[in-house]
Amino acid sequence: MKILAIESSCDETAAAVTEERQVLSSIVSTQIAEHRIYGGVVPEIASRRHTEAISAVCSDALKAAGITYSDIDAVAATFAPGLIGALLVGVNFAKGLSMALNKPLIPVHHLRSHIAANYIDNPELKPPFLCLLVSGGNTVIAEVTDYTKFKILGGTRDDAAGECFDKTARAMGLAYPGGVTLDKIATTADPQKYPLPFPKVSSGEFDFSFSGLKTAVMNLVNNSAQKGEEIDVPVVCATVRQRVCDMLIDKTLKAAEKYGYKTLAVAGGVSANSELRARLTEECKHKGISLYFPELKYCGDNAAMVGVQAFYEFKDGNIGDSSLNAAATMPID
Repeated sequence: MKILAIESSCDETAAAVTEERQVLSSIVSTQIAEHRIYGGVVPEIASRRHTEAISAVCSDALKAAGITYSDIDAVAATFAPGLIGALLVGVNFAKGLSMALNKPLIPVHHLRSHIAANYIDNPELKPPFLCLLVSGGNTVIAEVTDYTKFKILGGTRDDAAGECFDKTARAMGLAYPGGVTLDKIATTADPQKYPLPFPKVSSGEFDFSFSGLKTAVMNLVNNSAQKGEEIDVPVVCATVRQRVCDMLIDKTLKAAEKYGYKTLAVAGGVSANSELRARLTEECKHKGISLYFPELKYCGDNAAMVGVQAFYEFKDGNIGDSSLNAAATMPID
């Protein structure tokens, strides 16, 4: 079953052709250079650029796969969650293709597709397993009981881990995208020199809170500037990264132990973080847990993961029609 998949939830216009777990092509048109001017994604600009790029990106994906529109069996698109204007571009384009080609329309949840990114290069990975889903907009620990069935065990009460990275990086004047830059320039953490907090929540065993850490870094930067003092940016970056990874790893492994999981996957943009990968790999090896990460090129937003998840959504009967609409927020379960 060949699926033309479309992703437009934020600032990447992406299209891919997939066949079950196999990726036949994957094209991503990024807007990073334009949004860098503003230090973050401007929703109106993102929507306009999606509109300009989506037709060509889909054509390029088909060409790279060596097929035409008549060869595809279904059209899939990310419909939630994300920037509503950006999502609508992809959803409406997919609806038009579905009707014109008389092919099934498959709506795909963005977070489900991030989990599915792990299936692309890991043919042995099958539910049930535990997944840490961590990105710029979401931080969730979920049980993946089946390909289309999920149970949330915990999540962030405020900022997502990726948002914490991005905003602390911005406060230090680092280039957008901040989380990637922070990871690249971080050296060695020094909690004694920069005693950043380890935020906790009063309830919710596997819930997270990152706003206190973000605020602490902003206060550190502002107070240092007022005193005319320079901060050691690479050390602050490393200390922030350590704190975030401490929280993610601690709660994820506790959840795995409590619920008896010996298979763990990590998904989302922050799954590319070098410290998170290294430390989780070591911890899971020590505990006898099988650990899976997506290939780096599939950690960020892309349409290949959308197409892979769409295959399982189709098998489960999750088919859309002309009434399909986008949604800015929607839980994974």
